Amino acid sequence: MNQLVRNIIVLLLFIVIGCKATAQKFTTHAVKEGETLESIAKQYKVTPYNILSYNKEIKQGDDVVPNTILVIPVGAKVSGIKADTVKGKAVPMVKEERPEQDEPIGFTTHRVRKRETLFGISQRYHITEEDIKKYNTELYSSLLKKGMKLKIPKYIRVKPDENAINEDDFETYTVAPKETRWSIAHKYGITIDSMLVLNPELSKNSSYLAERQELRMPKPLGRSIEEQETQLYISYTVPAKMNFYRLEKEFNVKSDEVVRLNPEIVEKGGLKEGMVIRLPEIKRDPGEVNTDNFIFYEVKPKQTEFSLTRKLGISYTDLLLLNPDLKEGLKAGMVLKLPKDQTGDFEVRNSLVLDKINLLDSINTMNRPKLVFMLPFRLNRLNLNDKESVIESIENRNSLKYSLGLYSGALIAIDSIAKLGISVDVKTYDNQLDQLKTKEILMRENLTDVSAIVGPLDLPSLKEVAVQASQYQVPVIAPIPANSDLSLNNVYFSYTSDEVLRERMLKYVKGKVSEENIIIIADENNQVVKDLILSRFPDAKIVEVKEEEKNIGINREKLATLLSEEFENWVFVETNNFKLISSVVSILNAFEDALLDPELSEVKVQVRMFTTNKNKAFDNEIISSTHLSNLHFTYPSVFREARNSAFFKAYSKRFGDIPDRYAVRGFDLTYDLLLKLAYKNNLMGVSKIIGETEYTGNKFSYEKDVTSGYFNQASYIMAIEDLTVVELKD
Repeated sequence: MNQLVRNIIVLLLFIVIGCKATAQKFTTHAVKEGETLESIAKQYKVTPYNILSYNKEIKQGDDVVPNTILVIPVGAKVSGIKADTVKGKAVPMVKEERPEQDEPIGFTTHRVRKRETLFGISQRYHITEEDIKKYNTELYSSLLKKGMKLKIPKYIRVKPDENAINEDDFETYTVAPKETRWSIAHKYGITIDSMLVLNPELSKNSSYLAERQELRMPKPLGRSIEEQETQLYISYTVPAKMNFYRLEKEFNVKSDEVVRLNPEIVEKGGLKEGMVIRLPEIKRDPGEVNTDNFIFYEVKPKQTEFSLTRKLGISYTDLLLLNPDLKEGLKAGMVLKLPKDQTGDFEVRNSLVLDKINLLDSINTMNRPKLVFMLPFRLNRLNLNDKESVIESIENRNSLKYSLGLYSGALIAIDSIAKLGISVDVKTYDNQLDQLKTKEILMRENLTDVSAIVGPLDLPSLKEVAVQASQYQVPVIAPIPANSDLSLNNVYFSYTSDEVLRERMLKYVKGKVSEENIIIIADENNQVVKDLILSRFPDAKIVEVKEEEKNIGINREKLATLLSEEFENWVFVETNNFKLISSVVSILNAFEDALLDPELSEVKVQVRMFTTNKNKAFDNEIISSTHLSNLHFTYPSVFREARNSAFFKAYSKRFGDIPDRYAVRGFDLTYDLLLKLAYKNNLMGVSKIIGETEYTGNKFSYEKDVTSGYFNQASYIMAIEDLTVVELKD
């Protein structure tokens, strides 16, 4: 035990880094036949590297495909050139400087009209939004309002050169309900990276778009969005053993129409393998391109037609019908739409298809995560020379028990990640469960380049850390249940909420139920839960709970009348009162025993017990584990029962003890965090592309809330069977 306590106070050095971003102006260019990256760069007086930086779907050495829309940086001065490398080749880098803004020669007044935006006004007067804010400083702290009088600066205009930005190449797009960045990018045929370049106000850490938000987008050349989405024909390469009957079934086109469109079929004596023919395109879009109708996938570098269709579980023909631009070739960064009900080797989050990434195979040993642990060890209250008093404190103080468990598990995770070649800088603080102590720690620490902060455990200190860390966009991990009223984008609530667990349980039962008889037993404090269950299972029967001053229970005879002898009875028990649970479990178990021994009762029924919230009341010692096992008690859980593993062996070797639930969680939480930071040392960026991860006894799947932080959505369905807790699969 002394060894464990000494490990807590080991402090390791961490190093900080910083980053900075600058503004830039852009235009777009539609690639013409015969053009190369070098010729386009020369035309706009930039380097190929400049173009590659803002069009990440194109890689050094790749040919640019005709009709591709490129984002081109313009208006920069070359003040120096240095060498960099892309794929091992020397590439010139241009250092760009923003030209100094001239002073205005005068001002004019503009009265804001209804529905006008700052962007629209800036375009009308050919100035930037920042120019308007500079001379109307109230706009830095308040929104544009109808009737507001703005001071508009006038500048000396010079004759624009041939490469100046042509605003006619852009249009303002208003976000419709249920649209996402991916659905809009798909409409315009550009990448998410290009959208971010054209709209720098969009957050790079969140995918949020507000309804009626205005975006700057490139106008499709020669066609409107509606015209662009309507393709008349597709090119189709005839596979082996294809005939007119199969063509008619697959493309809904008659054989004589195929021959009319492709007279070479007659000349060559019929359909031949490898022949490229023209077919009418089938319009499969049932409506608007939004999250109601589609899910979206962003094409990754080096993906092929074969690997893509295998991952997405869809034929290339069907993919082409939904995404006609694919006939120009598969390019990294393209946003593809898929049917809403499409399934494959992927996970869907917020209508975006996420790749399943093996983090162990994807780590970058150049990354060096920097962690800060802030936990309430309260070492000032421990006498480390008195082993018995330390043990007593651990047993009686939950905050110390949690901290020791979490941190001891985290130490094993740090050791494990080091064996993979990743160096981790760690600094550990005892915040003593005190907000003032937490403030004191923060005042003397530089958080500029910390990768993540784990803790604290108490909500006031957690809020304090989150507020301070938000200034540097440092993620803060809440390792145990915490209230989700922190409206800060940098907080990761690692403990799945009761609401998410309840929803998981109801979905599980909904997917399994057929003819079962559903019964609900809920006390007065859980009437909202009862109504929620009823909304999913309208035919469920209700058992009234009698609540008196000292007693609480149900009427056994009334319950007997609601039980079915023909079908299995699924009983939801929703309460935080261990006395009610004990009573109900005993009664239900008696009915279940009657099935095994007909002499015990005339009622012969099968009973299974559920709850949507397994709180501490279910763990009370007066509740029989045998009875719960007989009832196949089923519930949602944040964790599963951990089995012997490499972690167990490493923990026992270091600390001479078996890890408890908190040590397992400390290991899983820290190992997950470090693997993600080793993959890309930007947790917020990783959270957008990494789906569900699972370790010894916990799993994580973080989703960004619109107005708050990241919430873990992962959970288990557990059951007690044969006196053993087992995980149930959906």
